Amino acid sequence: MRREDIQPLLRETVDLLPEPDMADAAWAAGLTVRRRRRRIVVVSLLLVLVALLVVSISIEVGSNGKADLTPPIKLPTNLPGYVAPAGQISGVDFWIAPPPGSERFLERLETQLGDRLELPDKVHALSSNKLGSIAAVVLVKNGDAYEPLLLGHDSSWSQAAVELVSVDGTPPLSPGAVSHDGRLAAFVQPGELVVVNASTAEISQYRLPVGDFRSVSWLADAQHILVSGPGIAYRVLLGEGGDGEPPLVRIEGSNDPEAVTAPFRIQTGSVMRYVDNGQWTEETTLTLPVQSWVGQTFSSDGGGVARLFIAGKLPQVPTLRSQPQGVAVMSTFRAVPGRLLILGEPRTDSGRTPPSPGDPGDVREPGCCAVLGWYDEQNVLVQVRGWVLAWDLYSGGVRRVTELAVGEVALGPGLRP
Repeated sequence: MRREDIQPLLRETVDLLPEPDMADAAWAAGLTVRRRRRRIVVVSLLLVLVALLVVSISIEVGSNGKADLTPPIKLPTNLPGYVAPAGQISGVDFWIAPPPGSERFLERLETQLGDRLELPDKVHALSSNKLGSIAAVVLVKNGDAYEPLLLGHDSSWSQAAVELVSVDGTPPLSPGAVSHDGRLAAFVQPGELVVVNASTAEISQYRLPVGDFRSVSWLADAQHILVSGPGIAYRVLLGEGGDGEPPLVRIEGSNDPEAVTAPFRIQTGSVMRYVDNGQWTEETTLTLPVQSWVGQTFSSDGGGVARLFIAGKLPQVPTLRSQPQGVAVMSTFRAVPGRLLILGEPRTDSGRTPPSPGDPGDVREPGCCAVLGWYDEQNVLVQVRGWVLAWDLYSGGVRRVTELAVGEVALGPGLRP
């Protein structure tokens, strides 16, 4: 074959071949790239999940099942009105609360309670003025009976159609009376638990064993509630519950009836977490100089736990006549330090004459004060003599919430605007 015959032969052979479809080729190539990228993404996700699983197992093993991670929120120090801590007590930073008599001059935190919480002039029947969310509950005495008044989120007052009697000579209102969803209020009575549904005006009674019950604390599901007295406590089922769940379950009690709270409770030496079997398990340890605890423990959604205690003498906070009291705020995250707010006395370095023994208005006696709950994850609500205050955990500052012209009060989530 001659060289000049090769080119015509090649043209003839090519003409017999089918023409390639470039679109099909591009599509096939694209599918190949897409599959390769998808494999890379899947492998990367698997590697991330494996890494997270390893970290989780390490945390679980290293902390005996208790997470030791720092939550993403950090407490800033450059906020307006930031107050530096006054020092430390038992290794915990503490702040000094404004002295008694200065409350009305504090900056105010706006709430549905208004500037002064007092018995209203105008009250509706709850049946005609149902409330979506309870801001506060107070009692009005009518002879030997007490009638509950409910303040709603809309600032209107409603009266529940029920009469309550005193419990061991005290008004039947517990600081934890309002459920977490703000719809229900519970009151212990001799031999029964009375629950008022503010959204339907329905009033329900649940039988209790014979006992000196004084305190109530709601579980987050609003279907269970803890009732307690000295050395005795029960979990009461309000809803249908699970299969075969009994309406009443005996749980571990305490000599201090107000100590039985869920999901956490602060007691001397530790923060305890409530578990479904009716027992408590230790969450963290405490080494505070506590002589006794006052009131209930209130927990925030962000892991904060707060309760008030009475201390002996504190070298860091000398007092003239008052016995030191402090609001202890602990975190269920171990990496987040606790904080203390110490209730102080009148200032004596501003030219004011020190209080005399006959001036009891300037002394916060033991039992005068207690934690009432949380406004939000940042602010703890504290009752002092004649006032409700809000302690801002981020800035350390204290604001007035309302002046109290009523006796006992229980607060609910409806107090937020």
